[in-house]
Order: sequence, then C-alpha cells, then structure tokens
Amino acid sequence: MKDPSKIIGPLGDIIQAMTESHGLDVSRYDEAFLGQAISKRLAASGIATLAAYGEHLAKSASEAEAFFGSLHVNHSEFFRNPLSFAVLEQLIFPGLVEAKKKSGDIRIWSAGCAGGQEAWSIAMLLDEISQAQTQPLSYRIFATDLDETNLSLARAGIYSEEALGKVRLQHMSKYLFRQGDSFAIAPRLRAHVDFSPYDLLDGSSSSPSASIYGGFDLILCCNLLFYYRPEGRRRILDKFSRALAPGGYFVTGEVERTTVSGHKGFRALLPPAAVFRKTNVSP
Repeated sequence: MKDPSKIIGPLGDIIQAMTESHGLDVSRYDEAFLGQAISKRLAASGIATLAAYGEHLAKSASEAEAFFGSLHVNHSEFFRNPLSFAVLEQLIFPGLVEAKKKSGDIRIWSAGCAGGQEAWSIAMLLDEISQAQTQPLSYRIFATDLDETNLSLARAGIYSEEALGKVRLQHMSKYLFRQGDSFAIAPRLRAHVDFSPYDLLDGSSSSPSASIYGGFDLILCCNLLFYYRPEGRRRILDKFSRALAPGGYFVTGEVERTTVSGHKGFRALLPPAAVFRKTNVSP
C-alpha cells in the first residue's frame, strides 16, 4: 500500500492542504475516488488545474468543507441488492428467529447507512416475521454513518414516492404513511432502529457506542468499502469480524464480494450473493 503521506504532486498537495490548513483527513480514501471528487469540485469552482485548486483549497475553509462533504457517500435505496435481501428473508432471518427464541435480541449493525433506507428495509422484514410469531420478536438495528446530514435524513424517515420503487405494496401499506407529497416511516419500526454517528476507522472502539458492545448477529456494509484505500478496507473488515457474534453474518455490496472473499475473517455463504459468514479464524 502506498503511504498517503508519500503521495507527491498535486494530489499529495491537496491531501496535505486539507490536513494542515483545515484539520480534515482525506488520506483514508482511495486515490481514484479522490480524483473523481476533485474533478467535480474543479468543475463547480471553475478552477482549471489541480495545482491551482490545491492553492485555493489551502486558503478557503468553505471550499474545504464542500470538498470534504462530497466524499461522504449519501446514496442508498430500499431493498438494494435483491439477491442479498432474498437470502436474508428466506434463509438467515428465519434461522436467527428460531435461534433467538430463548437467547435474547437479534442485533444488527447497518454501517454506512446513508439516508437510512437499508436499516428501514431490514426493519420491515423483521417486523413482518414478528407478526407471524406467537410472541413478539425482539430486535435492535444500530445504523451508523460518518455524516450528520445523512443521519438527520435517516432519523426523519421521510422519502419521496420515487425512492420507494422497490418497496412491496404490502410493506407500503404497513410501514409507510403519506405525509404531503412524501411518505414517512411508521412509528412501529422507529422503536427498533437507532441512528448514531460512527467512524469505521476509529481505532479506539470496536462498535458503535449506542450498541454498548458488539455481538452482532448481522452486519451490513454495502457499496462503501471500495471508497477506502486497501489498508482501510482491511481494518474495517477486521473490525466487523471482531464485532460479529460467533457464526454471525456479513452482507456487502455485489462489487465488493472479491474484497471480502479475500479476508480470512469471512467465508462466502451462497455465491454469487454478497453474503458471508464469520469464520472461526481471528483476523
């Protein structure tokens, strides 16, 4: 892995300017991703070259904030990656429900939750399963993101009709209610989901403070790992492996299957689904 501090040229100057002038660390991000974000900021600011942009960035707190904000992933969808959700609904959740009848809550971590669609999708499936049980199902979903704007949107739980294209009609009627031109998440789901800020590369903690401890039965981190440098990806996957309960499950994005397959903390469950299970080998 290339040491971010050794990157030379305009990109290295931009990384250095963000750190030294504004106290913002962007060295964790993949170079290609940084390049794409910088290109968009060049177009938005009307600056022609990387060198000129680096000089401008060092002096402008507002531009540094705009650039840093552009690095936060804010796109998500309800029931994204249908194959993974099918595996969860038909295989993993029924097994967890049966196993947890005598052993407490189902604990789930939605990491990099963006606008909250993933966490609410999981809550819909678990609530539907709970309705079929003789006793209510006990479950908690801890959803985290680095960006407070994303978290505010997730907590509000209000979405446009266009954003609900993959939500089933029966779920629409049960778990969403119209609020003006938009739809809001029903209170029955809100009691089971907690949204909080968390930095996946925080070396001082192994899981979100809101969860108190790890021991997650399922962790989801989809379409996020590839934004980080290889060393960052490894550290995040190590953290997830430690945070999972024995035999716990991990779901990632389809484009990240190869990355996770190469990590000794996980084994593929049902290829080609991007669903894995924790191994007994410590990372």
